[in-house]
Amino acid sequence: MIIYGVPVSPFVRKAMVFALEKGLDVKLVSARDDPAGFRAASPFGKIPALQDGDFGVSDSSAIVGYFEKLQPEPNLIPNEPGPHARAIWFDEFADTIVQSCVAKIFYHRVAAPIFYGKPGNAEIANAVEREEFPKISGYLESVIPPSGFLVEDRFTLADIAVAGAFASLDEGSCRPDPDICPKSVAYLKAIWARPSFAEMLALDRAIIGQ
Repeated sequence: MIIYGVPVSPFVRKAMVFALEKGLDVKLVSARDDPAGFRAASPFGKIPALQDGDFGVSDSSAIVGYFEKLQPEPNLIPNEPGPHARAIWFDEFADTIVQSCVAKIFYHRVAAPIFYGKPGNAEIANAVEREEFPKISGYLESVIPPSGFLVEDRFTLADIAVAGAFASLDEGSCRPDPDICPKSVAYLKAIWARPSFAEMLALDRAIIGQ
């Protein structure tokens, strides 16, 4: 199986970590290295895109749903109605609400200077960190259970999506305040230490030089 994309994308990171946790044999390939294959799997040019034999699909949530059905164990998307809904909520929280900060902070502090060779707008990034990020980090702080996992007291898609999105903020030097959000700091540190996350974040460091 091939996932097209780049490691620094939080959406690609989510799909890859999910696959690694499942023990699936998935190769990460840049769309530039196989443009025809990428276009076949992702008609609108969005990453990540998956190609598994003659089956292709794009969108990280569609991909992890495919992986869950393909390899049911370990179960990473809860089956019970309540926990299932909570996992889907946290996935959406990461993909939309957290991503609204990622798109501006990561772009202006990391992507613009490294990938596009131009300075980012520090005022935009700083304003987002000052005005928007505290609401997001405060919410995360309020929902972390004593177990250290967001749903069912075990590692699930919820943790993959949320920690993956916060990793992109971290790479943009935007982090929860340890004095205000100590649970969030400990939670993210523990999730990022998992081998699946450590592997993907090492690829990020090689690209962005951190």
